[in-house]
Amino acid sequence: MKRILSPRLILSGFLAVAAYFAVAGGDYSVFEARQAEARLEARQAEIRRVRHEIDSLRARADSLRHSDEALERLARERYGFIRDGEYLYRVSEPQARERPRNR
Repeated sequence: MKRILSPRLILSGFLAVAAYFAVAGGDYSVFEARQAEARLEARQAEIRRVRHEIDSLRARADSLRHSDEALERLARERYGFIRDGEYLYRVSEPQARERPRNR
């Protein structure tokens, strides 16, 4: 009788199946690990961006707390405050008038 499956063939098949599951199968595949790393990098970039924004806001708050000039500039620009004797001019675009429709 002739052997159909040799030990080398069985070992090669087993190694091929094991390599497949190591790369693409299961919960911890190479593809899922790469996706997890990409998500981690995106989250870390978002954290860096938010920390930078927080630092900027803290610096702005500190400036407003300790600098009368910065506080005055904010009051003038955002809220239109003026000093006694000053005039405030606001320039705006004219509003378009609706034309009556001809019937």
